[in-house]
Amino acid sequence: MPEIILDCRGLPCPQPVLTSKRRIEESAPEALRVLVDNEPARENVSRFLTSQGYAAQAEPFEGGFAIVGRRAAGASAPATEWTRPLPDKAETRVTVFITAETIGRGDDGLGGRLMLNFLATLPELGHELWRVVLVNGGVRLAAEGHACLEKLQALEAAGTTILVCGTCLEHYGLLNKRRAGQTTNMLDVVTSLQLASKVIHV
Repeated sequence: MPEIILDCRGLPCPQPVLTSKRRIEESAPEALRVLVDNEPARENVSRFLTSQGYAAQAEPFEGGFAIVGRRAAGASAPATEWTRPLPDKAETRVTVFITAETIGRGDDGLGGRLMLNFLATLPELGHELWRVVLVNGGVRLAAEGHACLEKLQALEAAGTTILVCGTCLEHYGLLNKRRAGQTTNMLDVVTSLQLASKVIHV
């Protein structure tokens, strides 16, 4: 089968990933080239293709990127954390959904200290803590220089997945300042909420 080309330039998040997902589900191509025009889309499509068993490589292309994915003939998508069952010891899988860099309203200084304390206390959830998802102002927590960055890095080092919205990072000019987690898209965000046993919304 010839290489399939998907032109996803100009499409908002998470359409480049969804377009790639649909084509893989429809025809399982051995090779495809996905054209995107921004860095979050490059990261998200590359990570998605890798999760589907493709060797993905991004190349410069007309003001953006061409993500080339190739899979060995007959190879199937590997098991991922989306499809693997929970460990036997885990009764619940908790996603923490953070939408701001402070907790509560009234005083941002106090809200910032509360967020720091909240992240420092999350390890008390033990093996039930699965994912921390950062969107909107919450992505600032994962940026270089933020007071909460060290707490997120500690969570990640302990095995918690940290997902940071790529569209939000781009909006705040923080794409190159992320120091914790992985750049993600709205498909991963929605799936993280769907598959969680419990969601804590901050």
